[in-house]
Amino acid sequence: MILHHVEYPSRGEDTGVPVVFLGSIASTTNMWLPQLDALSANHRVIALDHPGHGRSGKPDLPAGEATVSDLADNVLKTLTHLGVQEFAVVGLSMGGAIAQYLAATSSRVTRAAFLCTATAFGGKEKWAERAQLTRAKGTEAMADAVVSLWLSEDYATTHPATRDWYRSMIRRTSGEGYAHGADALGCWDFASRLHRITCPVLTLAGADDKSTPPEVVHAIAEKVSGPATTVTVPGGHVPTLESADAVNEALAEFLA
Repeated sequence: MILHHVEYPSRGEDTGVPVVFLGSIASTTNMWLPQLDALSANHRVIALDHPGHGRSGKPDLPAGEATVSDLADNVLKTLTHLGVQEFAVVGLSMGGAIAQYLAATSSRVTRAAFLCTATAFGGKEKWAERAQLTRAKGTEAMADAVVSLWLSEDYATTHPATRDWYRSMIRRTSGEGYAHGADALGCWDFASRLHRITCPVLTLAGADDKSTPPEVVHAIAEKVSGPATTVTVPGGHVPTLESADAVNEALAEFLA
């Protein structure tokens, strides 16, 4: 399927291939707003909504059958539709899993940044339970638990409007869209294939991330075959707004 996207051309001297952003399960392209603002100074930037997320259409696979490979195929189809061949990819959480798969399997990827992600996310049983819940009751049942992982406790307490904005983002994700992503994450296990990644890699972790702590994220850098850089920033599982300046600085340096 062709995914909904937002796109901004470079405002200055374009330094190379487009940069493609892939977000967390239950997110929309809005989670990348600080990065789209900052990096469009020198890059064409494109952010995509996953199936059943944001303004993308309903998932096109039966319940229980989605894989990260399927999600990656949607990304490649969308980029081909946009006339994009080579690209750099920035993926967070589920988006980071898709980015790992793309970097390992597609010659179109020139650089890959893996943010707050892992080579496995707890296995099929964990995600099957979540998929069943959201198919039955929607994402309202998950919203509080998810946002408590996305933001550090101190930041969520001192930024209640931001916390509620993220919570609304999660609640607006369709139950089937979340379940579709959960199906894919349940069977995700990529550690044995990381050596196939030969392009330059950045791993970026949130210091307070309880879902994918820094040691989990940076273990990816140790196993890829290409050159790798590691960065840890303040924040929880989605530090793109909480630590926007630090994330932007790391990405700008990596993509330059």
